[in-house]
Amino acid sequence: MRLVFPWLSELVAVPGDVETVAREIGLRGFEVAGVEHGPVPVIDFEVTANRPDCLNHVGLAREASAIWGLPLRDPDVHEIAGRSAAAEESVHVDLEAADLCPRYCAQVFAVQIGQSPAWLRDRLEAAGVRPINNIVDVTNYVMLEMGQPMHAFDLRQIAGRRLVVRRARESERMRTLDDVERRLGPDMLVIADADRAVAIAGVMGGQNSEISRDTRMIVLESAYFQPASVRLTSKRLALKTEASSRFERGGDIDAPPVGIARAAVLLSEIGAGSPVGALIDRYPVPRETVQIPLRSARIARVLGQEVPVADVPRYLVPLGFGVQPAGGPEPGWIVTVPTFRVDVAREADLIEEVGRHYGFDRLPTRFPSLAAPQGPPDARVNRDRTVRLALTAAGFSESMTFAFIERQAALPFCEPGAEPVAIANPLSEKFAVLRPSLLAGLTDSCAHNRRRGRKDVQVFETGSRFTPAGEGRAAAIAWCGAAGHPHWSSPVRPVDFFDAKGAVELLCAALDVPPVSLAFVPCTRGYLVPGRSADVRASDVHLGSIGQLAPAIAEARGFPAGEPIYVAELDLDAMT
Repeated sequence: MRLVFPWLSELVAVPGDVETVAREIGLRGFEVAGVEHGPVPVIDFEVTANRPDCLNHVGLAREASAIWGLPLRDPDVHEIAGRSAAAEESVHVDLEAADLCPRYCAQVFAVQIGQSPAWLRDRLEAAGVRPINNIVDVTNYVMLEMGQPMHAFDLRQIAGRRLVVRRARESERMRTLDDVERRLGPDMLVIADADRAVAIAGVMGGQNSEISRDTRMIVLESAYFQPASVRLTSKRLALKTEASSRFERGGDIDAPPVGIARAAVLLSEIGAGSPVGALIDRYPVPRETVQIPLRSARIARVLGQEVPVADVPRYLVPLGFGVQPAGGPEPGWIVTVPTFRVDVAREADLIEEVGRHYGFDRLPTRFPSLAAPQGPPDARVNRDRTVRLALTAAGFSESMTFAFIERQAALPFCEPGAEPVAIANPLSEKFAVLRPSLLAGLTDSCAHNRRRGRKDVQVFETGSRFTPAGEGRAAAIAWCGAAGHPHWSSPVRPVDFFDAKGAVELLCAALDVPPVSLAFVPCTRGYLVPGRSADVRASDVHLGSIGQLAPAIAEARGFPAGEPIYVAELDLDAMT
């Protein structure tokens, strides 16, 4: 966000020079990307995604108002009287997709297209926006000043004098203002007239309704669009604009009519136009006011520092919050959240606001107090430590793999007829299910090493595995390549079943499983090679399985054909 210093000074009489203002606002959580000195000083701030209210001059002026305790001079939005509209000068608005556009405002203006005055062009250029004509320049000015993007349609080009806020039709096409024909889809929101789409909502207008030199009547649009919808549309079309970057972060649902009122003042001031007819405001479900209790004791607890009770309203009120005493024996407040603060939803968010303006640099550096753990330590912690010590001593390296894996990798290790536990909202198909076995990840680990030229791999892992019946804890090993290190006394031989069996016996001994009770019995598990596999049992309790991994499974995970991998997996919960 490029903050034009003289523009800010009109809104708040900030003391000091541009460097001072940049430093003080920067200390409140806005990284200073650069300061430009010159005829028009500019501060370039990096505004985080959760603060769309500060992607404009008024938003940053609120921060300055709270810093220096100075009044904020709000932009002039007094009502401009307009003449009554004739039938051919009116427009009708249909809000068909209120879920994606909760509020839509429109106003007809009689205009005279021309060049903007020098002061307006200079401010836009200083803020990094190219002047176009007086109508477009005013909409951009309001966006940079108040944060409300707007769009102007040529009324002559609006078929049926009707604006319809609807979802795009399947394979609907529209040529946008950048002269690119774009294919739309039903998950995108458009502004249409009686015949076709004339704008992609919150992103860009269409050439078919663009204003030109001979435009005499316009419809000025000012709306609130659902952020996720704008973000999805912008991403799918690979089209990012100043408007979409604001709408997709979350706008102010109370700003649309104010934005049009501000545009009306500016158009009148520069002699570019005046309103015709009444403002159209489609707002079917008004948003409820958000009020959050804020406790003084909680502020001290979270920040680790007592903040004077009198200072809390002094920090919050200039930022636009309504603050009223809560009453009761303990100091506290009921805070009304303004609609432009989309990032504030709970008490902790308000405490962050207090902390920012109290000064994080004034907070003491101390560790939080810790309560001593109650009861005996968890025996599983020592058990897992014993497993790690035993297997690392036997030459294995510990591996840590994802608990989320792809479905195809999980299926071979599921019980017959069972399905892996699916994740409701997977990041991708690679992380679609919870692992039913640690062996899936260890197989991938061996394949990863083998593809990079390492032939001899011994890895183990302890962790959770998941079935429809619940979660369990297991230890697993995977071994491929040589059975041991080269030595003059004997040649190097490949690992076999009995090497893996020895590792399992070592692990069982470390966990105090009596050797006399241990038995290895033939098994027919689908992921192991028959005749080279066994179930591990102790006193008729099934502990796990051991054997050569089926070559088809290993090759499917990228392991070279013809090279065996020996694996074992033991149920730690059954062993202790």
